[in-house]
Amino acid sequence: MLTTTACAELREACRAASYTVDGVLAAIGTDAHRALGRNSTVPAERALAGRDDPLATMIRTFLLQRPVPRTAVDAAFPGLVPAMIDTGLLADSDGTVRAVVDLRPYASDEEGDDPYWVVADLTPGLDTMITPIRPDYVLGVSSASATLAQLTVRRPIGRALDLGTGCGVQSLHLAGHAEAVVATDLSPRALELARLTLALNEVEADLRHGDLFRPVAGERFDLIVSNPPYVMAPPSPAGRRLTYREGDRAGDSLVEQLVRAAPEHLTEGGVCQVLANWAHVEGQDWADRLGGWVTGCDVHVVQREVLDPAEYVELWLADAGVVGRPSYRQEYGAWLDYLSGLGITGIGMGWITLRRTDAEPDVTYEHWPHPIEQPIAPAITERLDAVDTLRRRSDATLLSWHVTVAGDVSEESLATPGSGDPRHVVLRQERGFRRAVEAGTALAGVVGACDGELDLGTIIAAVATVLEADEAELRAELMPRLRTLIRDGFLR
Repeated sequence: MLTTTACAELREACRAASYTVDGVLAAIGTDAHRALGRNSTVPAERALAGRDDPLATMIRTFLLQRPVPRTAVDAAFPGLVPAMIDTGLLADSDGTVRAVVDLRPYASDEEGDDPYWVVADLTPGLDTMITPIRPDYVLGVSSASATLAQLTVRRPIGRALDLGTGCGVQSLHLAGHAEAVVATDLSPRALELARLTLALNEVEADLRHGDLFRPVAGERFDLIVSNPPYVMAPPSPAGRRLTYREGDRAGDSLVEQLVRAAPEHLTEGGVCQVLANWAHVEGQDWADRLGGWVTGCDVHVVQREVLDPAEYVELWLADAGVVGRPSYRQEYGAWLDYLSGLGITGIGMGWITLRRTDAEPDVTYEHWPHPIEQPIAPAITERLDAVDTLRRRSDATLLSWHVTVAGDVSEESLATPGSGDPRHVVLRQERGFRRAVEAGTALAGVVGACDGELDLGTIIAAVATVLEADEAELRAELMPRLRTLIRDGFLR
């Protein structure tokens, strides 16, 4: 572990060289930056041709994982290289330096935030090389960690828990709006690298070793976030399980255990957000199955994608760098046998949001594979607020409300040529979840009149008159749908 002074000097060296997300992008260009996202380094290497400045040296050393002359690294990190070698960040061989772990810039979505730097294990498989992954591999910034950060509710809170912190990315975000952060992990190596990530960014967190909620037994938090090892992999020989992605429970039992235990560690109104995979089991509806996991909480589960077992196995074998190895076909078959033996016919991928409540819980399980706005956290936050407001208001109270259509909502009509009336009327959001809701003539008429001047009760009465419908029956029909439109942000 680098000393506090060395961490400060390393941070300033990175800052001075503009080794930031924006700095790297400016140095190598958009195309090369996208290629790095595909683990291809050649475009970036070409973009840096002829450059030996500190920024180019840092990019080559860590992002491209190239051997670099010791003299260049000494110039990029003045006075720091011996300490970086002693603590295992770098390795020196006959005057040539290689990165042992990854040190890369990271940017928050929060406007005005300072740049971050994250320490993790090196990216495997650059330029299609077959690179073995150590069992205690610590994943760095990934699409999964970015997704969790983008959906996490950002409000000033007291205590936050980063369950399964890995390299510490979520704790960097949590420290910006929580008074205290506790970060846990089962992997000692993950905690070691997370400690360095946090120190490098002057972020304080209470790091604890242990499985799931054991390190925080009896404690409660205002916010819990977790990107747990949710991959449903068959049991591996001792020492071969990839702990950053695979738990030691069967199927999705680890996610189930986490979700079941979360409410007892939440304060009243506390929120838990989990990125997860869950099993689609033969003979069971996936939502009904997950619905048995938790009580005493508002629940919002969003299933973003469903993979069949073969797709799932191929995805994670590629992630582990097994593609191209002699054992590929054998491991593929064994994994399919494992899933089949558990009755798993598909795998759902998405996120789970829980909020502890003593009131009647609002429970929603939805499959929503369509494009959404990122970060999605503001829409999730608004939805939580709307749920809380709506359950404390009777229909009679809602009928007295003056509501308006959200500014991002448009109405689309589909009609047969020459017909006077549309066959379909769709209300569509341009922001947030970008939902589309089919509205009948009556609902479309009510929504269309919601400009804030008249209350809902008056509008419904007017629409009933126009349609020659019974006002009480129309009100009973529309109120549940109007509540949903308010909850989901179509009406405000």
